Amino acid sequence: MFPQYRPRRLRASSAFRRLVRETRLSVDNLILPLFAIDGKDVRNPIEAMPGQFQLSVDNLVKTARQAAEVGIPAVILFGIPDQKDALAHAAYAKDGIVQRAVRSLKQALPELAVITDVCLCQYTDHGHCGVVEKGVIDNDASLDLLARTALSHAQAGADMVAPSDMMDGRVLEIRDTLDEKGFEHLPIMAYSAKYCSAYYGPFRSAAHSAPQFGDRRTYQMDPANAQEAIREAMLDVEEGADVLMVKPALAYLDVISRLRDEFDLPIAAYNVSGEYAMIKAADKLGWLDGQRVMLETLTAIKRAGADMILTYFAIEAARALNA
Repeated sequence: MFPQYRPRRLRASSAFRRLVRETRLSVDNLILPLFAIDGKDVRNPIEAMPGQFQLSVDNLVKTARQAAEVGIPAVILFGIPDQKDALAHAAYAKDGIVQRAVRSLKQALPELAVITDVCLCQYTDHGHCGVVEKGVIDNDASLDLLARTALSHAQAGADMVAPSDMMDGRVLEIRDTLDEKGFEHLPIMAYSAKYCSAYYGPFRSAAHSAPQFGDRRTYQMDPANAQEAIREAMLDVEEGADVLMVKPALAYLDVISRLRDEFDLPIAAYNVSGEYAMIKAADKLGWLDGQRVMLETLTAIKRAGADMILTYFAIEAARALNA
């Protein structure tokens, strides 16, 4: 084709590059994760995630307001309870930390979409995402507790629930429970392809959710598998999911792309704590231009097929995009 076709012709100016740009990252794509903790005026820095904090509800509302002011449409909440037990009672308590955070956010910022993570790991004394019986995660015994947790979030005013536990059948159990209680309008964002990943390290420290024995390989996915992600997502579609998520994002761009090709539902991707921490650490050491790498990473996730990106960079990225 050369010399008749010269690709550099359309890279020659900023105007041309804008005109032919194929992927456009927008503030509209961003969801900000927030960690809610008991107390008042609490703002505990998360050491491995510079710029992120465990927040009491009053400070969480302030941070969410900052997000709304720069145009971010949604936040997702993770709770850090003051008490844990084997059956995760704090996860579905009417006055639990997430339930109180949801009510406060919807009162202060009614137009902000509030999504809640639905899992048990932060609330169990063993740190696993389901009920433990004789050292084994009991899938079916966990479903009722997950559904009760999702229902309690809906009753508090959540706009969407996001089960992240990876128990088989949990989307159907949650959908049936929500519908039965009059929440048939409430969408479910399913963590459909959630991998057993080393990238979660900083999050587990932040959310106090590391397992106290073993690991999560019996329910989270093997990082080597991609076809399995299609099967998992298909199950979630059949059970009533409204959004399909891939987690982590950066090392699983191929999986995001495959889900985008296979399904016509919206695709979400979680730019997880380890991805965030690596960029922040390299930027601090002067090894990378942190802002440029942040935007390149988020653009790559969007290019792979994600409609929504859960990212700790949300406010920082929004400000850069709005500049």
